[in-house]
Amino acid sequence: MSISFNTRQAAFITLTLVLFLGTVYSVKNDTFLDTSNPLLTHLPHPLHKTDYFASKSNFLNVWFIKRAWGWTSFAFLFLWLTSPRRTQTLRRVLQWTLASLAWLAFTNWFLGPALIDRFIVLSGGECTVALPSGAAFSVPHDMCFSKVRLSPVTHPNLFASPLVLPEAPWSTVPRLRRGHDVSGHVFLLTMSIMFLADQLTPSLHAVSWSRVHTWAVTATVGLIAIWLLALGTTSVYFHTPLEKVTGYFLGLAGYSLTLI
Repeated sequence: MSISFNTRQAAFITLTLVLFLGTVYSVKNDTFLDTSNPLLTHLPHPLHKTDYFASKSNFLNVWFIKRAWGWTSFAFLFLWLTSPRRTQTLRRVLQWTLASLAWLAFTNWFLGPALIDRFIVLSGGECTVALPSGAAFSVPHDMCFSKVRLSPVTHPNLFASPLVLPEAPWSTVPRLRRGHDVSGHVFLLTMSIMFLADQLTPSLHAVSWSRVHTWAVTATVGLIAIWLLALGTTSVYFHTPLEKVTGYFLGLAGYSLTLI
């Protein structure tokens, strides 16, 4: 069942077009939310009542995007474990390991704060607390890096008396806002699409597939389609154009680490 098809090139062209067209649409129709604005980012998207994917509670965001690298890793392992034995190489496992380290470094931890968090701070970002009243104030960056929950009870010195606080017990996790808020979703989706497309290549060059490997290939192609849809919705509804572009290039940079 050998198929002559450049999956890497097809994935690159497709995801670039999806991101470009979605971003152009968002600018032309003013549909994107500036997620770096602390007065806006904690509020529902202005279009959340009319556009399903503008709501952060949509199924793509809740069930897939928030667990994107977990889904991508599952698809890779399913594909690799069911591949013909001669294509079950340690090189492919190393590629997944390097991509996982890129995901960890950019979005979770890099000898301390994640690289994306460091970039936001270097570009003028502040660690802000958003109150239910709509007000916001800044706190030390370390509180964002540690993701500690803040409340008037646990940190009374941070909450000045003029602030309007809810009567019921309340707490929140501060977020990095202002600065350049690189789109982590675009970064991760770009890297995931390119990585999975690359991992399909050995299967497409195989002479035949077992039934279970056929399921694995189908699942991987299906997940790539889901990631393209998620990339399209993100490009239409969230982040400024420049934040999406930097997320895109960082995603390609993370993927490039796997080209060993």
